[in-house]
Amino acid sequence: MIEWSDTFVTYFGDRLHRDHPLGALTTYKVGGPATWLIEVDSVDDLKVISDEVSRAGVEVFVIGRGSNVLVSDAGFEGLALRLGAGFETIELPELADRSPGDEVIVCAGGAVALPVLARRLAAHGIEGFEWGVGIPGSIGGAVKMNAGGHGSDMAAVLVDAEVFDLDQGQISTIGGGDLGLRFRGSALARSAVVVGVRLRLSVGEPSRSQTRVSEIVKWRREHQPGGQNCGSVFVNPEPGRVAAGALIDQIGLKGYRYRSAQVSPKHANFIQASESGSADDVKALMDQVRGQVVDQTGYLLRSEVRLVGFEGIDPWSFDDPEVAR
Repeated sequence: MIEWSDTFVTYFGDRLHRDHPLGALTTYKVGGPATWLIEVDSVDDLKVISDEVSRAGVEVFVIGRGSNVLVSDAGFEGLALRLGAGFETIELPELADRSPGDEVIVCAGGAVALPVLARRLAAHGIEGFEWGVGIPGSIGGAVKMNAGGHGSDMAAVLVDAEVFDLDQGQISTIGGGDLGLRFRGSALARSAVVVGVRLRLSVGEPSRSQTRVSEIVKWRREHQPGGQNCGSVFVNPEPGRVAAGALIDQIGLKGYRYRSAQVSPKHANFIQASESGSADDVKALMDQVRGQVVDQTGYLLRSEVRLVGFEGIDPWSFDDPEVAR
C-alpha cells in the first residue's frame, strides 16, 4: 500500500487523484485505473515527486498522450504522471528578416501534441515538421520513441532536449546526438521525463507547408484505420525492406478477430479495440500475431506498444524483442 507523506499530500492537494482511469487516457480507450495520478505543471512539481517516490519506493509511469500505450484491465499499481499546461508552450522565431531556406530554432514543451505543433509551424511558414501532423503523440513521448513518418523523424530535427531524471531529481540538457535515437527507440532511461526540446527547422512558404500537411492527413485517412487503436503495433523488422503489416497480411491474419480485439481489415499492423472492449484481449491478440509471424516467417516482431500493468511485463520491455515476446 502506498503511503504519501503529509507534505506531499498538502503540496498537490486535489491534483493527487486516487484510482484514476488510466486506460481512458490512451488512444485504445480500454484498460483499468492507476492507483494514483498527478498532472504535473512545473519542474518544481517533478522535484517534489522525485523526492517522494524515492522515499516511498513507488513505481512511476509517465502517460503522455497515451498513443503507444496499452493499460491492462487490472490497471497500474503505482503513480501515473501526465505533463500539464505548464509544458504546452511553443516558442516561434520572428521571420521578418529571414529568407526561404534559412535555419530557425523552435522551442516546444514536452506536452505539446505533435499535430498541434505541425499545424502551427506550417501556418507560421516554418517547414520540416509537417510529418508530425500524422502522429497523435506528445513531444516528450516522440523523443523517447524517436517518432517519425513520411520520410523524417525526431532524430532529423532535434537539437537537444531538456530532461528531468526522476531518480536523480535533476534536470539537464542533452544534445540530440547523445540520446541514442534509433528507429522507434532511444537510450533514455525509464526515469527520464522530456520536458522540452529545441528543433532545427527552416523557413518555408505557409501555403506549401499547409498543402503538405493536408496531403499527409489525407493519406493517413485513406490508408490507416480510425477508431480505438495505438497506430502501428509492431516495428518493421527491416525498415524500408520488410514491413510488419505485410508479414501479418502474408500469413492471413488481416481482419482476424479475438474476442473484443481485431487486426484491422484496412492495415494489418493496426489492432483495433472494440468500444467497452478489453485491454487483455488486445494483448492476447498481439501475442497470437507475434507468435504466428515468427513461426511462419522467422521474423520476431518487436512491439512499439508499452504494456502497462500486465503481470510479469516491464512497461519498457517493448524495446527488447526477446523480453517483449
